[in-house]
Amino acid sequence: MFQRNLDKAALRGEPSYVWRAGQERRLEMIVRAGGQRVKGYILENGCGVGMYVEHLTPFGGKVIGLEYDFERAAEAHLNSPHIINAAGENLPLPDGTFDLILSHEVLEHVQDDRAAACEMIRALKPGGRIVLFVPNRGYPFETHGIYRNGKYYFGNKLFVNYLPRVLRNKLAPHVRIYSTNDLKRIFANLPIRVLEHTIIFGAYDNIIAKFGPLGRLMRGTLQYLEKTPLKIFGLSHFWVVEKL
Repeated sequence: MFQRNLDKAALRGEPSYVWRAGQERRLEMIVRAGGQRVKGYILENGCGVGMYVEHLTPFGGKVIGLEYDFERAAEAHLNSPHIINAAGENLPLPDGTFDLILSHEVLEHVQDDRAAACEMIRALKPGGRIVLFVPNRGYPFETHGIYRNGKYYFGNKLFVNYLPRVLRNKLAPHVRIYSTNDLKRIFANLPIRVLEHTIIFGAYDNIIAKFGPLGRLMRGTLQYLEKTPLKIFGLSHFWVVEKL
């Protein structure tokens, strides 16, 4: 990567550029969680280059993508006319607009995650739902890279998230990590109920592309662990939140 892209990856993460099994699995989870709401007004809050906007649109709803980064918003706009360049902490949208909001691995990057959560609740209709994916502190790898001696190192870094918070945040000041209690604090005292909360592993498409059957065995094994207490080591929290 060029340094400019490394800086952006550190600050805002890397969006999905290619649609593969991992994205398809998460899309199925989103559609299941949304139910009939996928036919209504949908916001992808932090849409990157618009992959989920594109793949949610065929379900019949009006899908709006919001993206903070101008270049990514412009790329998303090539495939959808309904892209807004704005920050999640200050949605330029009326109260009670949406039936469904998707926040896919975005909350960890915003300046104020509590404010972003409050804005999503404000923009939901009563009975509307948020489908939320955020990184899990129990996962053995920090997937957003680290800073060491002022230099950014891209990639998966082992055991960083198991360090005490003060040390972990010195290595990864650019991105948050969440425990279940962290998420409970973000949504505390808001007019919502949590319909579903679990932790999921990834699809490991890159490993499968490289190692074939061995990679598929790894994916199958880890996704089976989602049914067991060992899911605490999974990649991401998956929450479904409904506005009262």
